[in-house]
Amino acid sequence: MRHITQSSKLAGVRYDVRGPILQEAERLERAGEAILKLNIGNPAPFGFEAPPEIIEAMIRALPEAQGYSDSRGVLVAREAVARHYTEIGLPEVDPGDVLLGNGVSELISLVLQALVSPGDEILIPSPDYPLWTAQVMLTGGRPVHYPCDESNGWMPDLDAIEALVTDRTKGIVLINPNNPTGAVYSAELVRGFAELAERHGLVLMSDEIYDRILYNGAQHEYAALHAKETLCLTFGGLSKVQRVAGYRAGWVVPTGDKEMGRDFLEGLTLLANMRMCSNVPAQYAIPVALTVETSIDELCAPGGRLYEQAAATHRLLNDIPGVDCVAPGGALYLFPRLDPRRYPIQDDQQFVIDLLRATRVLVTNGQGFNLPTPDHLRFVALPAVPVLEEAIGRIAEFLETVRVD
Repeated sequence: MRHITQSSKLAGVRYDVRGPILQEAERLERAGEAILKLNIGNPAPFGFEAPPEIIEAMIRALPEAQGYSDSRGVLVAREAVARHYTEIGLPEVDPGDVLLGNGVSELISLVLQALVSPGDEILIPSPDYPLWTAQVMLTGGRPVHYPCDESNGWMPDLDAIEALVTDRTKGIVLINPNNPTGAVYSAELVRGFAELAERHGLVLMSDEIYDRILYNGAQHEYAALHAKETLCLTFGGLSKVQRVAGYRAGWVVPTGDKEMGRDFLEGLTLLANMRMCSNVPAQYAIPVALTVETSIDELCAPGGRLYEQAAATHRLLNDIPGVDCVAPGGALYLFPRLDPRRYPIQDDQQFVIDLLRATRVLVTNGQGFNLPTPDHLRFVALPAVPVLEEAIGRIAEFLETVRVD
């Protein structure tokens, strides 16, 4: 019998956030088990509702959103995105340059397909949001991971990154605020990324989907403000800040030296045309979302749900013997380390599955974010504090049974 096999392009590609661990959780749920989920950054199931103005804007647009839009997106939405970046200090943003997509995920795929030839290298943080690594591999490129220093708040070292640049390096990825670590980069560090990209003629790809989810006075710095002599691609959207992940409304904005990237941008336009357009009704939510939505600021301030949940998660994790966790400056995640002397984990995916079976708590393994060592877990701080207390309490009890003193 001839077997139908998966493409060889998938060799080595992983996306553990929705992989075997989640499949085991789903099996347990089918068997009637209740799972406490701390594994995925999807605000809606945890009671984070979109501002009503955003929902109403999309509903009003439904009668005129039945057909395809311009492949770049509806003009009013692209104008709103351009205006948003103009207001932060980028006067060269033109609505004609803005490309709307089905979330940042689709746009990452389109950009890398248009940019990367077989053998090209893309510099990506470790740990990273794993879609970046997976999509580079699917294009035939080579992801080159630059380390982020946990002892320094998960900050990358620019000199170490520059040492990784070769004549095949095509671009560098900046994820700020960071998923999975919660790190928020200083203006000086972001400027350093831009200068590095300019020195080597690299495309700077700045994933800024969490740009307004910030804690304890952290400030987000837009990479595009500093990259003038190379092409900068800024990725943003409504999924996290406006809590409408299911709408799949995202954008990518090219700035800097667009003439330098003319050929690439033509290729990106070709790919955008081939997929017709992104979800049209959700595009009409963008102008309202970028002009009236302010509730995220309250959620991230002391007393707000996101702030209090992140703080509680950080405290509860650090209370566990042998567990250390850097406080997040932003985003929705924490990335604690389990002391390998106390918890000698060899296979972190299997460890998380064992943890799930024993506690009915679902988290994600650190190597799923392209970390080289099996000693980290990623927690999502979206459940209410009592749920977090219950879940992390169960984890603490499990760790007590496997700890080596």
